[in-house]
Amino acid sequence: MLIRMPRRGLILQTRTHWLLLGLALLCSLVLFMYLLECAPQTDGNASLPGVVGENYGKEYYQALLQEQEEHYQTRATSLKRQIAQLKQELQEMSEKMRSLQERKNVGANGIGYQGNKEQAPSDLLEFLHSQIDKAEVSIGAKLPSEYGVIPFESFTLMKVFQLEMGLTRHPEEKPVRKDKRDELVEAIEAGLEVINNPDEDDEQEDEEGPLGEKLIFNENDFVEGYYRTERDKGTQYELFFKKAELMEYRHVTLFRPFGPLMKVKSEMIDITRSVINIIVPLAERTEAFAQFMQNFRDVCIHQDKRIHLTVVYFGKEGLSTVKSILESVTSESNFHNYTLVSLNEEFNRGRGLNVGARAWDKGEVLMFFCDVDIYFSAEFLNSCRLNAEPGKKVFYPVVFSLYNPAIVYANLEVPPPVEQQLVHKKDSGFWRDFGFGMTCQYRSDFLTIGGFDMEVKGWGGEDVHLYRKYLHGELIVIRTPVPGLFHLWHEKRCADELTPEQYRMCIQSKAMNEASHSHLGMLVFREEIETHLHKQAYRTNSEAVG
Repeated sequence: MLIRMPRRGLILQTRTHWLLLGLALLCSLVLFMYLLECAPQTDGNASLPGVVGENYGKEYYQALLQEQEEHYQTRATSLKRQIAQLKQELQEMSEKMRSLQERKNVGANGIGYQGNKEQAPSDLLEFLHSQIDKAEVSIGAKLPSEYGVIPFESFTLMKVFQLEMGLTRHPEEKPVRKDKRDELVEAIEAGLEVINNPDEDDEQEDEEGPLGEKLIFNENDFVEGYYRTERDKGTQYELFFKKAELMEYRHVTLFRPFGPLMKVKSEMIDITRSVINIIVPLAERTEAFAQFMQNFRDVCIHQDKRIHLTVVYFGKEGLSTVKSILESVTSESNFHNYTLVSLNEEFNRGRGLNVGARAWDKGEVLMFFCDVDIYFSAEFLNSCRLNAEPGKKVFYPVVFSLYNPAIVYANLEVPPPVEQQLVHKKDSGFWRDFGFGMTCQYRSDFLTIGGFDMEVKGWGGEDVHLYRKYLHGELIVIRTPVPGLFHLWHEKRCADELTPEQYRMCIQSKAMNEASHSHLGMLVFREEIETHLHKQAYRTNSEAVG
């Protein structure tokens, strides 16, 4: 921005008065914000999480209080940062005022001012914008393989869901490091600033509250976010906000090109009419399908209500049972938005998904390629809608895969219900970052890219081929772990007919799905542990007798 300095003393005097007035108003604003934010907030509708009637011990409430205390500490840190920024702005305005006063005095003494314009740091701005252009923000980058993609990590106000864990980090944890916590808080605050004070070029309209006041978003309206860092360019943030009483989401994309955050875009996303066609290829496994339909009934029929189900069934055995399950759901819930396609041939997942995608004859639709062992939430379906865009981007969420419950809950007589197993803990499961089977993409993009490779037979491989097609193309691939998508454990059988490479992949997957590092170690050293326990018991009995 170029600033032209006025040459006449009268104009300088007027500007000085306005700066003084602005300085006074800014001081008042700092005091008002401090008083407003420090005032205790109450929420009459707030309730403790958990199942109604469930008893909680002292440790639970202590953990809850600690979490709330951390939340308010984070907010206090944010307020301190804002106050420091405002103080800096006050100081800058004071310096400008002194500079104007000095120039006014110089002009009064008869020394002419040449009116040189202050040069904006145009070179720096050009560099920062070039970093955005180079990054994979607005258009997908062509990558050689699946190993070249930079996955996102997802986060909420209090938790981060991360892929790279090592042996010390957890799949779901609070941002313990101060720099990471401050980074995410700053990104959320910057997103709120973009929404609450939009530029003229932003794709959003000012909304009004029930009393006609301007609708202001705050940190409690933050739903979820994703971030990733391209080490030679910067960090990208995808932020989603939503008011509880509104249907639309607000989406803000920010980019930190190793410097200050720069707004890329701000838009309103209406997903109220976005139908998802969930396509499930299936052969036998009728018990697993019955469990899948129970989750489908709860989430898709009773909650979301914008879903079409396509089941592609291979073979004849079990087909009547699948029909009976679908008819039962139809009669109980008055649900008719499903299609059953029967193929009398050997199971092929890629073939099933291809057929399921082409069975839809109502134009464009968002598709979710799903397996019968997947458990998903209503929040995940919204994430699916928010992160796929026809001709623009496809969504490849990372599934949290649960371990064998017989090993995880070996200390119990029977494993708990499935709903109670859906937790993100190191000993309960892992982020399945090598799996690319679950994906949300529009039908037009799937058909344009050519669908699945029908040359791939048997277990695995077809989803990786499709994933690579998108990496080699122009679409943006959103790859991130999501908290509402689980792969339920089931027994795996690696067939002798598989190729050596497929068999190796199958055994690898089978081993990783069984148990965590620590639990597998306990199984390996089980005899040594039992021997130690027997010795301890013998020693204790001997001392008691003695």
